Amino acid sequence: MNISAKLLEVKNGFQPSFWVANVMELFERIAYYGQATILSIFLRNHLKFDAIETGQLSSIFGGLIYFLPIFAGALADKFGFKKAFSFAFFVLAVGYFLIGATGMETFSGIFSELDLYWVLVPILIFTAIGGSFIKPSVLGTVALTSTKESKSFGYAIYYWLVNIGAGIGPVIAFFVRDSIGIEWVYLVSAVSCALMFFSTLIFYKEPTSEATRKSTKISTVIKNLLTVVKNFKFMLFLLIFGFYWVIFWQIYIIVPFYITDYISPNAPFEIIQSVGAWGIILLQLFLNRLTKNMAPITAMITGFSISSLCWGIILFNPTIPFIIAGIVVLSIGEQIQAPRFYEYIADLAPEGQAALFQGYAFLPVAIGWIFGGTFGGWLYNTFATVANSPYVIFIILWLIGILTAALMAIYNFVIKRSSQ
Repeated sequence: MNISAKLLEVKNGFQPSFWVANVMELFERIAYYGQATILSIFLRNHLKFDAIETGQLSSIFGGLIYFLPIFAGALADKFGFKKAFSFAFFVLAVGYFLIGATGMETFSGIFSELDLYWVLVPILIFTAIGGSFIKPSVLGTVALTSTKESKSFGYAIYYWLVNIGAGIGPVIAFFVRDSIGIEWVYLVSAVSCALMFFSTLIFYKEPTSEATRKSTKISTVIKNLLTVVKNFKFMLFLLIFGFYWVIFWQIYIIVPFYITDYISPNAPFEIIQSVGAWGIILLQLFLNRLTKNMAPITAMITGFSISSLCWGIILFNPTIPFIIAGIVVLSIGEQIQAPRFYEYIADLAPEGQAALFQGYAFLPVAIGWIFGGTFGGWLYNTFATVANSPYVIFIILWLIGILTAALMAIYNFVIKRSSQ
């Protein structure tokens, strides 16, 4: 397809709401990744939680924001994407503000006599509930505002903008933290979401009428979840995949701890964390072409193996250049396995249940956060804070990555044998 034909596809292939939703997603990702890169440092260094408590709070927020879309998607379908977007951005704006307020001197009189841990738990749950409506609403909008011919390209635009947000958000967070203070990163995230709340009210048009909207009842969602959970083969696959996300999320837990404790408290850890997103933006197309002939399971095992090298590289020389190199390698592994993951699920699903199983494909991400935050906090507290041996952490994470690749290979072998 030549450039003029591609531009014509972009012009005619999408309704205006497609562009509005994707721009709003860009700003939401800037807000999310801006605060995500500093969350562990904000909780530990600014609010004075220990590493274990920090990991637990991170698990609550990260786990819920990826698990709750199962239910939020059904509600977004029922009430409409405009209402879902409005609710999500309003809650996110309030939630991010409240998280930041717990660390602001202005509000110290309110929070000084309270147990901050139990103040933050409901705030983080509240914020995650709002955030859980974003992805189903954006993806639903893409589906309804694209033509059959442009839909694939529409999802590519969505994925690209998500990673642009993941790259820009941490950079903004660094400059805000460095010039004003870490707690103000949350105010910036809150302002970004507040602007998107008003953008929804003014610019977003519901892409389909209530009469033509396909709605799913919550009872059906629960029934579908039970159907998925009862499929032992699928659940085993998701649990193995969850190990990958356990080590992936340590980029947001252990890496900022290590950089600020063992390298420099003034290091731009936010920008360092963002190199994975920029690696995806620059390398995704090339790697997709390079690995397109791999079998999906082979691509996933290869991706796990490459991503695990991240921790070996950091272990070899735990300095900023090697940490950056390790994160880039982690992103290369992610790019190799991620697109094939959905393809494999489609093959794994029983006949007639492909769409249902795809809807639960993000469960490993939630599993990784639910366990990864607490696990990462415990690892760092045990081997870095107490034992002063942070290299043990990198060995353990490297071994978990190798174990994940091995488990997936064994799983594939057993499934093939049982099928035969």
